[in-house]
Amino acid sequence: MAHNKPTIVLVHGAFADGSGFTTIVKRLVADGYPVVAAPNPLRGLSSDAKQVKALLDSIEGPIVLVGHSYGGAVISAAATGNPEVKALVYLAAFVPETGESVQELVEKFPGSTVGESLKPVPLPDGQVDLYIDPRVFHPHFAGDVLAEEAALFAIAQRPATGAALGEPAAGPQAWHTIPNYNLISGADRIIPPAAQEFMAQRSGAQVQMVEGASHLVFVSRPGPTVALIEKAASENT
Repeated sequence: MAHNKPTIVLVHGAFADGSGFTTIVKRLVADGYPVVAAPNPLRGLSSDAKQVKALLDSIEGPIVLVGHSYGGAVISAAATGNPEVKALVYLAAFVPETGESVQELVEKFPGSTVGESLKPVPLPDGQVDLYIDPRVFHPHFAGDVLAEEAALFAIAQRPATGAALGEPAAGPQAWHTIPNYNLISGADRIIPPAAQEFMAQRSGAQVQMVEGASHLVFVSRPGPTVALIEKAASENT
């Protein structure tokens, strides 16, 4: 891999894991980028951000930090104070302001099916894990992905706690000081496109709309996804 290129760090969101990034990882690696798919615990926004921040601190050289969905809220906190993070890329993602939760943002505009899609699993400590019901994973979460592939993602999904989705963002948000880019999925049934547009405009992002794309835009449309990540890398490192 070329040492003059930044490391691309990918942070998955709720109801997912790093395996969803396989196609874009292959393309980024083929183009010479070092890539790390960060594990996102999905236990609490502040604790998740601290874990990703620790990983970022271990990486030498410039970083382009990419977050999908809830992962966008995580990277917004994790990148704060790290001078090596040169750009943030949001993929159908939450971009909260201090004090906002992802739950609050998803309810800000009409059109999300996430509330009716959730399957709760009570935990022994009184918390609750939330999954997307596999019966609606394809139409609600991954509408433009092949049904067979969507079924595999539904099986492999990792739950987020209700507390994580309801926890307000704390402290300075990195998008205030770091250049950011936003890939909006135009047919998203999890985060309404209007909500994505609102957050992207507020953050001053360079925006690309992918018409007809579901919430899993990086799976169904790897070309535009990789192009935006590499644009962020080339313009800021």
